[in-house]
This record gives sequence, structure tokens and C-alpha cells, in this order.
Amino acid sequence: MIDTTTRIGKTMLSLNSRLGKIGFSGYMQPQFQIAQSKGADGNIYNGGDFGPYVNNRFRLRRGRFRIDFSHYNDNGQPSVYFVFQFDGTERGVNIRDLWGRFYENKWDLFHFSAGVMARPFGHEVLLSSTFREAPERGRMSQILVQTERDLGVMFSFNPRRKNSKFKWLGIDLGIYNGQGLTGTAEYDSNKDIIARISSKKVLINPSLGARISGGISAYLGGITSQNALLNTTQIRDGIAYVKADSAQSNIGKNAPRRYFGADFQLIFPNQKGQTEFRAEYIRGLQTSTATSSTTPGSFPVTSSGAPQPLYTRSFDGAYFYFLQHLFSTDHQLILKYDWYDPNTKVSGLGVRNDNGFSGADVRYDTFGGGYMHHFNQYLKMIIWYEHPINEKTALKGYTQHLKDGVFTLRTQFTF
Repeated sequence: MIDTTTRIGKTMLSLNSRLGKIGFSGYMQPQFQIAQSKGADGNIYNGGDFGPYVNNRFRLRRGRFRIDFSHYNDNGQPSVYFVFQFDGTERGVNIRDLWGRFYENKWDLFHFSAGVMARPFGHEVLLSSTFREAPERGRMSQILVQTERDLGVMFSFNPRRKNSKFKWLGIDLGIYNGQGLTGTAEYDSNKDIIARISSKKVLINPSLGARISGGISAYLGGITSQNALLNTTQIRDGIAYVKADSAQSNIGKNAPRRYFGADFQLIFPNQKGQTEFRAEYIRGLQTSTATSSTTPGSFPVTSSGAPQPLYTRSFDGAYFYFLQHLFSTDHQLILKYDWYDPNTKVSGLGVRNDNGFSGADVRYDTFGGGYMHHFNQYLKMIIWYEHPINEKTALKGYTQHLKDGVFTLRTQFTF
């Protein structure tokens, strides 16, 4: 598993004792944003919606403080590892990580983790906000794996011996509640299984110094229906419509959340830094509600408390990064494109209310670009503009492109 930060061993303050090593690290991200319009809904993926009369704001996007504890046996091998991390902003304080890990030391191949931790799916989801170049993860990552973390257990194959033939390989298998940190408790007995097989950076061209890494991921889960009605998209005579399947047997039935993805990262070093390409593609089935494609943190209910029907959609999405150092590693150009199509069975003017569709079925393509400057190892700044483009549909409010562009100026202080 790629941890939410990788600064253990590089912390400003660490305490060593006969019991183990304690490390402290953290970062803070103050930022200023200007939106293209006041209160546009699409801005939720740039750090939260603006108010109905607001198009600019100061925010403390993240304020993280992390404590790491590691214990080693008499042979100097890792035995137990523990992480506690919380996030404090003007909106409150929340736990982000609280997990422990046990290492097997006979073969130096396996470890076991339990608690609130990052889910081992994809690359962008696991890439820490400390090191990610774009200010936010893409729309697809935020919707499918909201909050990135969940409560569960994980078994990992991760060779630690320097001479191991499989040191380049990592395999993670996790079992989780499923709703992530968007909910306070599990609301059905169904558990989500997540698996990832990944490769660490491997040299593929010694003359150029080119290295490649990547992985494949699978997410097998679902939501247990509490309503007799289940919705899906069907095609009849070439026209897409929402089919409502009403049967008493649907109560207690598992509506699927199945994602399958692949990613790669390709790096070419040069005299003044490096050039990097990243890409990831995910497709599958997502279950949520009629008006949202995000997994609910608690089972959706009406204003009277009655369970709402679930909606299963076929989706796909991808992102592409181009990263280029300019003159030195202190300056970097970032270009990004991503798309998320929450319902691949319908598009354009076929997305209409009288066929049962809503804004949750609208595809978005997002273009972003920016510049990052490292003042030193503790301070960096990013200037970023992101412009999402929704598809034109027959839905009210989506008949033309919305004005959802956002400019972000962010500084990050790290210790």
C-alpha cells in the first residue's frame, strides 16, 4: 500500500527509544480561489462548492498532522507500524488515518494492516495530496473512491529483501465496509473487496534512463437494497431509458459496485529534471441514487425516512498527466485532462427528464494546467486553472456548457 504520506524517516522531529521510533510530520495548504460564476455546482470537485453569492474565497484546504510509530525486533527488522493522522481546517477536525500494521519476518514478504486507511485502488487515489501536482484528484477519483479511505483490513505481498527477485512487485488485497469516511457507520452487511497488483519503477531503457511503473486494480462490492425498486438504464429501439424493476425480492438484494482499472507512469530523466506521463482508465458499474453517482455515506432516505430506490449505472473515465521540469527541479509545468461518464448507455440529447435521467447522468471532460515552484523543501506554490465541460443535454440547466472554471493559487508548508 502506498501510504497517505511517505515522510517517515524524513521528519523534522523524531524520537528514538528502546521501544521504537516516533516520527512527526505534517503539512498545511492555504489557498485563494476565483470561480467563473457564483455558486456553480461543478465547483464541488475543486475543494467544495462556492456559496450562491460567492465566486472567490480564501480556504485552508488541508491541515494535516501525522504521527508514525515503528518498532523493530532485535535483528533490526520492522515488527509493528502504527499511524495516526488528522485533518484540521476552518470547517472542523477529522481523522484521516488510524491504522496499524504487522510485519512477517521469516520470509520478509508479507504484512497485515487494519484500521482506517487508504483503499488500494488505482494510482491517483493513493497518491498523497502532499506530493500530487494537481490541487485536487479528478472528478472520477473523487466520485468512485470518495475520501480515499475506509475502515477494514488488508493483506499485502511486498518483498523487503534487497536481493529478492520480486522486489519490484506489490500485491494488496483488502476488505472494507464500503462507504468510506463519508458515513459514520456500516449500513449493510455487504463488504467490499479491493485488489491491486502493482509494479515499482522498472528501468526499461538504460541509455535513456526511462523507467515505467503501473498497476491493475479491481473493486468488487455493492449496496444492499432496502427498497423494492431497483433502477437501471436500458436501450429500447435505440433509445435509452430508466427501467424501474419493482419486486419484493429486491429488498435485501445486492446492487453492484464493480470497478476495473489500469494505470501506468512513464518517466524520462533529463539534465534539468524529468519528463513524466501518467494515465489511468477505469470502467464498471456504480450504484448510487437517481440524482447522484457518488456512493452514499448512509443509506438514502426520503424526508419522511422511507428508503429510496438505488440506481445502477455503467460508467467509464480516465485521466492523463504531462509533467515537465523547467530549467530545474524547482520549476514544473503540469497539464492534465480527464473525463468521467457516469452513464455510458446514454449521451447528449438522450439525457432527458422524461426518460428518467438527471444531472447524475451527465458526462464531464475537464482540462487543467498549472505551474509549480518549490522555494525550498518546506514550501511550494502552485498556480492552477481547471475548466470542466459538461455535455449538452435536454435537461434543464444542462442545455449548454456551465461556467464552472476555477483558478487556484495554493501554497503548501510542510515539515
